[in-house]
Amino acid sequence: MKFIDEYREAGPIREMAAEIRKITTRSWTIMEVCGGQTHAIVKYGLDKMLPEKVSLSHGPGCPVCVTPSELIDKAIEIALSPGVIFCSFGDMLRVPGTKKDLLRAKGEGGDIRVVYSPLDALSLARKHPEKEIVFFAIGFETTAPAHAMAVYQASLERIKNFSILISHFLVPPAMEAILSSRDNRVQGFLAAGHVCAVMGYFEYEPIASRYRVPVVVTGFEPLDILQGVYLCIRQLEEGRAGVENQYLRAVLREGNIHARQMIEKVFEIVPGKWRGIGEILQSGLALRKEFARYDAEGRFGPARDEVRGVTESPDCISGLVLQGIRKPEECSSFGRSCTPDHPAGATMVSSEGACAAYYRYR
Repeated sequence: MKFIDEYREAGPIREMAAEIRKITTRSWTIMEVCGGQTHAIVKYGLDKMLPEKVSLSHGPGCPVCVTPSELIDKAIEIALSPGVIFCSFGDMLRVPGTKKDLLRAKGEGGDIRVVYSPLDALSLARKHPEKEIVFFAIGFETTAPAHAMAVYQASLERIKNFSILISHFLVPPAMEAILSSRDNRVQGFLAAGHVCAVMGYFEYEPIASRYRVPVVVTGFEPLDILQGVYLCIRQLEEGRAGVENQYLRAVLREGNIHARQMIEKVFEIVPGKWRGIGEILQSGLALRKEFARYDAEGRFGPARDEVRGVTESPDCISGLVLQGIRKPEECSSFGRSCTPDHPAGATMVSSEGACAAYYRYR
């Protein structure tokens, strides 16, 4: 299959790993931002192919993992409300809130449906005008255009029984928060190719310049990732810090202009609260005033007082994992009290979570 099989061939992968070993003279720590990249690294053993001096850290690029517990609780509260059809992507159903997850709420009678697009939820709103249709809008810049389009379309059609519960995050502010931390270990980044396909990579240029760190836009197949590592290490070894694009087949510097315009039309930038990390300024999205009627928190009220400001389980170090400070196998609960069937945190159950990747493939 074009653009997949040829990026998984053993020969070119071994050659690229050899090139990385050839140019590496010092110890370097590189963070891949995307959870999809993390799964590929662990699944294909790419980290085992790198020289010992190169360490890969797993960043906060899984939207499921960083959705705060209190918002999961709010989703459950809405889903169990009379007359509501609650729509979500499937990977959110087993993410633990403070007491339960959406799958358990479904078992308790909530009309919770897995959809593949926010437009599926909008279609349900047309078919069931007597019901309130709520879509759980999670994601980074990658999913934001589709969510914005659903709200914009609902506005054009004046659909009154549709709303979204928003858990949207922006990647560049999270990278800056990591780099400005006193505990930072990251010396270079592999930027998420799908985010950059939407937003471009011009936003990363000031970060690379300000913090003197290379940023390499990288794809998701094994050869993509090793090429990204190679480009990043080459910059580090040469004392350079700029933005390079490994994912040329999918990403332009300016990104997808129409998608960016749709995001800007419907959303505005606000502070974002990240699960296990806390609040990061200018890292979240909220609906603009003219679309506020489609905000589920406006319709159903904010999270209840007893779940505001909740903290993660003391058994979960996911916040440290997402910041590149710890690795999943360093957790005392990993694989013991914390498993995919009984997760202490979202990184264990998420399809892109670092803990889930290590549990599944290691």
